[in-house]
Amino acid sequence: MADSKTLEHIDQWVEDNWEDVVKDIEKLVNIPSQEDLDHAGEGMPYGPGPLKALEAGLEMCERMGMKAANHEGYVGTADYIGENDDKKICIIGHLDTVPCGPGWSQDPHKMTRRDGYLIGRGTLDDKGPFVVSAYAAKYWHEQGYQFPYTLRFILGCNEETGFLDVYYYKEHFEEPAFIMSPDAEYPVSAGEKGIYQGVFTSGPISDGKIVSWNAGEAPNAIPSDAFVVVNADISKLPTCPGITLTDEGNGNVRIDAKGKGGHAAKPEGTKNAIGMLVDYMLDNDLVSESERQFLNLQKTLIDDYSGEGVGVKAEDELFGPLTIIGGTAWKDDDGTLHQSCDSRYPTTFSCEQFEKALSETAAKFCATYETDSDTVPFWIDPNGQEVQRLTKVYNDLTGENRKAYTLGGGTYCREFKNGAAFGVEMPWRKDPDWVGGMHGDNEGISEYALKLSLKCYILAIKEIMEIDY
Repeated sequence: MADSKTLEHIDQWVEDNWEDVVKDIEKLVNIPSQEDLDHAGEGMPYGPGPLKALEAGLEMCERMGMKAANHEGYVGTADYIGENDDKKICIIGHLDTVPCGPGWSQDPHKMTRRDGYLIGRGTLDDKGPFVVSAYAAKYWHEQGYQFPYTLRFILGCNEETGFLDVYYYKEHFEEPAFIMSPDAEYPVSAGEKGIYQGVFTSGPISDGKIVSWNAGEAPNAIPSDAFVVVNADISKLPTCPGITLTDEGNGNVRIDAKGKGGHAAKPEGTKNAIGMLVDYMLDNDLVSESERQFLNLQKTLIDDYSGEGVGVKAEDELFGPLTIIGGTAWKDDDGTLHQSCDSRYPTTFSCEQFEKALSETAAKFCATYETDSDTVPFWIDPNGQEVQRLTKVYNDLTGENRKAYTLGGGTYCREFKNGAAFGVEMPWRKDPDWVGGMHGDNEGISEYALKLSLKCYILAIKEIMEIDY
């Protein structure tokens, strides 16, 4: 633990620089940076938004005295050159974000500051934490500290949709001695569940009543808002909590659902808006018989995130139970219906088991199933120096006694040989109801958590730099 004089100096430095930190977070949050492949091109493989965010992040790092570089728009790097430039300690964050649904109470790309919280898409995942970690490095740079190894920031732009940024990085650069990411919870994640995604597809739809349906923002997010348009008589439809009906004319009704969204890795406490629409359509006989079969499949998936209903329930001692959610639903022009799923799974399950169980479940409802992607579980030794030192930094600063854990979310660290996610969330601290979480409406984070994270990262950088690699 740092001595009291050092801690007092860090506290004062954080306060003196805090408004600059907030301004830099705001600058990044105000840039819409969702993947946009329709407008991708040379130098912007993920579209113009992620590129603009990358350029802004690199400009910030350059202002801090780092040597910054844009690598063909795929990924960015920014270095404080150390005594040993052959070995690098890396901090990796991402500047891309998931799409924003219609349930926000404010413009998601205009950061607001309210009662000690920053609200806006990316304040928590992952623009705010990235800015904080960069300022932590700036602290040591201003103190004249010579890093024993080069400290490299990796600025990702494709974390939410494909990890192509990190694949590019690994193809062009050597493995870091150690890498950490401010994209999870405290104290330290020593492992991450596997991430599996796929899509259910209905059989032929005859005499369909669903006119249009494109619900959910991303496969890895539980939607808080969703709507569907069906052929129906609005005068015969009942009211229902969370459901809004709108007469679209020509015998069509728009049905909106308002649930409670969240990250696919944390389904507990959420209410899937797609599931609400499914229930309303089934309860009020708003679908044809062939559509009903598929909606019953959706209900089986969405109603039980343990996976028992679709035959994939599993757990292990390291990661705990498997979870599975329905993230997006849509209708093709020919009437065919689709439902995506996203599972976070332990070591006792595999891609082959998913394909077998989910295909068998689909067949019961005259549907088919296909895998989209699979990433196996990852973990490092929780007794290793890095995990132990990072855990101690957090516990010493907070007076708590927390231990390393494994998580359901996926971070960049799983793609490297020696890495761990360090902060910044503290889910045991209750936020106001108007503050949303990762991937949800009104995403936000407290300034308290960000200030604490800045101090944690200041001390963590020094601790990791003192390890003999």
